[in-house]
Amino acid sequence: MMRTALAPLIFIIHTPLQIANMAVWGSLIVIFGLVKLLLPFARLQRALAILMQGFLLCFGRLSVAMIKLFNPVSIERRFSAPVSRHSWYLIIANHLSYLDIILLIELAYGRIPAPKFFLKRELIWLPFVGLAAWALDMPFMRRYSPAFVARNPHLKGKDIDTTKRYCQKFTHTPTTVINFVEGTRFTHAKHAAKPSQFNALLPPKAGGIAFTLATMGDLFTNILDISLLYPDNRAHPMMAMLCGQMQRIIVDVNVIAVPTEVKGDYFTDAQYREGFQAWLNRLWKSKDDRISQILES
Repeated sequence: MMRTALAPLIFIIHTPLQIANMAVWGSLIVIFGLVKLLLPFARLQRALAILMQGFLLCFGRLSVAMIKLFNPVSIERRFSAPVSRHSWYLIIANHLSYLDIILLIELAYGRIPAPKFFLKRELIWLPFVGLAAWALDMPFMRRYSPAFVARNPHLKGKDIDTTKRYCQKFTHTPTTVINFVEGTRFTHAKHAAKPSQFNALLPPKAGGIAFTLATMGDLFTNILDISLLYPDNRAHPMMAMLCGQMQRIIVDVNVIAVPTEVKGDYFTDAQYREGFQAWLNRLWKSKDDRISQILES
C-alpha cells in the first residue's frame, strides 16, 4: 500500500535518472561514432567500435541497477547451456515492452557479445537512441504495408537488402544479432486481431530471420531463444518499472543449435520457404508453451 502511494514520487525521481543515463552513454557513443567516421583508419575504427560497445553495455548495467534500486524486483536469468563472449549468437525474442531492450543489453554484459538490434526506421529520430544506434551500426528497417508495396513495386525486398548489408558488417568480430520475430510489441488487442495457435505470442515473421541465417548462418554458434516475462506486471511493464511497482522479471534463455536445414534461399525456393516457416512455427509453439508453463508456476 505504501509503495502504491509513493508511485508518483518514484516516477518523478526515477524517470529523469533513466533518461540522464541514456543521454550520457548515448552522447558518448555518438561523439566517438563521429570520430570513427571522420578518421577512417581500420585499427582505430576497431578500437573505437569496441569502446562504444562497452558504453552500450555500461548503459544497460547502470539502467538495471537503477531498476533494482527503485523497485522491489527479483530478476531471474535462466540459461539452458553455457554461453561465451567470444561466440556469435542470433537472439530470437518475444517483445512486450521497451524495457525488453534494456534487459537484453544488460544480459549481454560479461556473458555474450554486445547486441545489435534490428530497429524500426522511425527510431532514428528518437533523442540519443537513434544516433547512438546509427553509430553502433545497428540496422534500421523500413516496414512497408503490402498495399504500399503494391503501389510501389520497386520497394519490394528493401528491408531484406538492409538485413543483408548489415549482416555482412557483423562477420568480422563476435556479434549478437537480436531479432524481435513478432515484428511489434505484444498487446492483447494485437493478439485478438490476429487469431493464431499461440496464447502468449504473436505469429512470427520469417523473412528477416531467414535472411540473417542465410547470410551469417555459418558464423552463429547458437540461436538463443529468449523469453522475457513480467509475471506480476503484464499490462504495462515499463510504467510499472518507472513507478517502482515491478516485482519480478524472468529472462529465460534457451540455447539451441543452428539446424543445417534452416539455411537456404527463402525468397526463391518455395520448398525451402515452406520448411523454414514450419520450423519457425514449431520453435514459436514450443516457446509459447514454455512461457505458459512459467506463468502458471
